[in-house]
Amino acid sequence: MSEKKKYYAHTLPDKGPEHWQELEKHLRNVAELAAEFAEPFGAASWAYLAGLWHDIGKYSDAFQKRISSDDSLEVDHSTAGSQYSVEQMPVIGLPLAYAIAGHHGGMPDAFAEGACLEKRLRKMVEQWRHGLAEIPESPLPKQLPLPLDAFATAFFTRMVYSCLVDGDALDTEAFRNNWAERPFEFPTLETLHDRFFQQIEKFDPTIPVNEIRADVRRQCESKASLTRGFFSLTVPTGGGKTLSSLAFALKHARKHGMCRIFYVVPLTTIIEQTAKVFRDRLGQDTVLEHHCNVDPEKENEASRLASENWDASLVLTTSVQFYESLFANRPSACRKLHNLANSIIVLDEAQTLPVEYLKPCLAALRELVTHYGCSVVLCTATQPAILKRPDFDIGLEGVREIMDEPVSLFEKLKRVEVVQCGKMADVQLSGSLKKERQALCVVNTTGHARKLFIMLNEGSGVFHLSGRMCPAHRMAKLEDIRKCLKGNHDCRVVSTQLVEAGVDLDFPVVYRAMAGLDSLAQAAGRCNRNGHLKRGQVYVFASEHEHAESYFRETAQCARQVIADREDVFELAAVEKYFRLYYWIQQARWDEKNIMGRFRLASDPTLPLQFGFASAARDFQLIDDGAQYSVVIPWNAEGRKLCESLRHASKRELMRKAQRYVVQIREREWQVHVTKSIKLVHDRMGILESPETHYDDNTGLNLDADGPGYFFG
Repeated sequence: MSEKKKYYAHTLPDKGPEHWQELEKHLRNVAELAAEFAEPFGAASWAYLAGLWHDIGKYSDAFQKRISSDDSLEVDHSTAGSQYSVEQMPVIGLPLAYAIAGHHGGMPDAFAEGACLEKRLRKMVEQWRHGLAEIPESPLPKQLPLPLDAFATAFFTRMVYSCLVDGDALDTEAFRNNWAERPFEFPTLETLHDRFFQQIEKFDPTIPVNEIRADVRRQCESKASLTRGFFSLTVPTGGGKTLSSLAFALKHARKHGMCRIFYVVPLTTIIEQTAKVFRDRLGQDTVLEHHCNVDPEKENEASRLASENWDASLVLTTSVQFYESLFANRPSACRKLHNLANSIIVLDEAQTLPVEYLKPCLAALRELVTHYGCSVVLCTATQPAILKRPDFDIGLEGVREIMDEPVSLFEKLKRVEVVQCGKMADVQLSGSLKKERQALCVVNTTGHARKLFIMLNEGSGVFHLSGRMCPAHRMAKLEDIRKCLKGNHDCRVVSTQLVEAGVDLDFPVVYRAMAGLDSLAQAAGRCNRNGHLKRGQVYVFASEHEHAESYFRETAQCARQVIADREDVFELAAVEKYFRLYYWIQQARWDEKNIMGRFRLASDPTLPLQFGFASAARDFQLIDDGAQYSVVIPWNAEGRKLCESLRHASKRELMRKAQRYVVQIREREWQVHVTKSIKLVHDRMGILESPETHYDDNTGLNLDADGPGYFFG
């Protein structure tokens, strides 16, 4: 009797077939992993089938020839499993068809001029059915595990897809690494809970607002036993939201047996500060930061691997990373999504969502709470702007406020007086700042910040912060500013809005260029933060550069209408009016890119679930970074070392580490300088070649400079 032919999923280039991974084993492994990942949201049987069928196209002779002897062959191995899913389960097999079809290249649209699911389902593929004899039979679901709603079904499809691609990646990785275990070092939530509450924090009684912060913490802990769902934590800036929300999340997780806590913040500058606060309290091994500016000194093999699929107990990420992942279609972006199930998601400054993406973002949050066992905490320093109301019917329902008396809390934490200054020319503004020993001025553009700094820079104690400085440089400057303030030295800081949220600075005087009311409130949160003064002074002014501030024009105009002639510009009535103008009455813009319209049910009997995964992912961009390019700055010894390494090899690991030294620029600047001052190393990334000319140790990157800079790196 002839020996049974063996089919393989993966080979090793330097070893014989006895070391290769057999296809049947790979299919079983992925099925079991995917089922385990889907168990928290009741879809284990669906994910198991996705894993079992995803590579059945590899049973073709053409594919076996490709991996064994001719890697130049192009063989489609994913269409077979997609077709088989619909064959075995007409209509309800379509979620698996989308997932399997896209498990390498990304989930497709139902219809498109190029590749799409409809064409894949009609495509003739290599013979593979003889391989079914190796695959165990499994019970087939008779219906979807949730109501047949277009968006909910598409969301379910993406979650099953996440389980599939993560299981596929993990099993392939394990095979390549000879089945060595991943070096995970992250403690469990149970351990984090015990660390957090082991030592009851004693608030410094010399800081006047600490009694209020302690009460905020107590209320968060007491409400943590409530059932899962939506919560709001409405606490003004300086009220201790960061650690109080973590206390709530840790106790809530223990009460309900939840697996992870996700902390989602608007800006990378905030995430760096928040991570430091958590590590100081919980230990250095506790936090997974997932954003582009991760410090390579804090990253290890465990955190790098965990960031690929958010496999850690406490994850910090940005709003852009979080929401764009929820609407992504590629394996690398989606493989982490299943780990959101049975978790607590804390949205810091939840009201910062762009108007044009409100509807899809809120729909995704609703899905996570309704069908995936999540609790979502809306943290805000103004008021929960995204709750359902008569003029905002897409808002969230059933949101429970954690604070007993938020209005009273706002009164108790009122620490500033706001003065509306009208239009201020830069000469007048810089003159006013020079009269102050310690003051913060927040403006809306990097160009304005640079100009003001130059006008002020006549001695020590003057600082600049903006996105033209690489993250490592900014963090160093923030430490200098803190030391200056702590020592009660002269300290005048000119910054863009990156300093406004999550940055623990305390100035007696703050100047803020006109912007949205929530931005003004954040700037005010850096004024008299600890309540040492009876009232700090916040001066709101109109910049002479308003014509160049188009990004802020709409929010600033809404704020102007609200605060005109108001004595207390941050009273809740003012905040409510602001959000009515900016969010609630702009129904035509709630889904400006028609993201929700990409997911629909149709009467077509062959393809009734008509989903546009690829087009939705393409158009869902919270920040339009299509014209952004990365310039790596050789700032300090580590930055210079990274740049030197990048000159010789543009490896992914090097580029990831280099993010701490990157400044983003627009296409116009890139095109002018990429062959002059910037050396191209990879696609949209380059190294700054002339830091002595184009990088100033005070203000950062200035590609328009044509003389010596102040590079002290």
